[in-house]
Amino acid sequence: MKVLLNNNDLINVIKDIKNIGFVPTMGSLHKGHESLIKESQKKTKNTIVSIFVNPKQFNDKKDFARYPKNQKKDLAILKKLKVDYVFIPSVEDIYPKKSKNKNFSIDKNLNILCAKYRKGHFEGVLEVMNRLTYLIKPNKIFMGEKDFQQFYLVKMLLEKRYSTKIILCKTIRNSKGLALSSRNKLLSKKQINIAEKIVKTLKILKIKLKRSDQIEKKLTIEKKILEKKFNFKIQYLELRNKKNFKKTNKLKNSKLFVAFFLKKIRLIDNF
Repeated sequence: MKVLLNNNDLINVIKDIKNIGFVPTMGSLHKGHESLIKESQKKTKNTIVSIFVNPKQFNDKKDFARYPKNQKKDLAILKKLKVDYVFIPSVEDIYPKKSKNKNFSIDKNLNILCAKYRKGHFEGVLEVMNRLTYLIKPNKIFMGEKDFQQFYLVKMLLEKRYSTKIILCKTIRNSKGLALSSRNKLLSKKQINIAEKIVKTLKILKIKLKRSDQIEKKLTIEKKILEKKFNFKIQYLELRNKKNFKKTNKLKNSKLFVAFFLKKIRLIDNF
């Protein structure tokens, strides 16, 4: 495994390799990241994993400061997985002072869900993904289904600009059904237990929606019931078509999207 600490290291490597799979991460790796890496190793000859906590996608400075980091542990995981290359750039590598910032914007009809509540978040995601893709020139990029809105927006941008395919990989969950996330490490055992119960309830709720012809009204009622039962705050709970992100009353080709807070920790999921 080669560790690449700057752009020059990266350029010297990629000029001699082809069939590149890329797994972008912000570190604090877990089994979900591992599944993306294994998928890349199956489908490409050379796998590059990046570790870069992108400051531009955090709309809350406190959230950025408390984002979990453990590079030593991350490198041990990647070495065990026999990853070919790890790219750990500095902020200056990704955002050189002399470079012109490209302001990416989200279409008004997609200013929903996380885009609505995390102003500037996806603009920051799109900017860093554009810059990383330009530098690495991967054939395939592997992303997780938990961040489905992120996948959708990145795919729309990058597949038009580059000769790369964005591959969607299934969400990895723990034994109780909770989606794995780096932010889970910030939760207490009690909070993890509550999150698991919330996810279980939401999965049952989506099944119940099959018997409802007023889904939006049903979700509004269930949102209040859930918040009272588990004493937590739901930011959004919406059923949307997964192909165009429009609200829908049909379960076919739809996903139930949720974002909720346990104390100050924000979790997202979809079913």
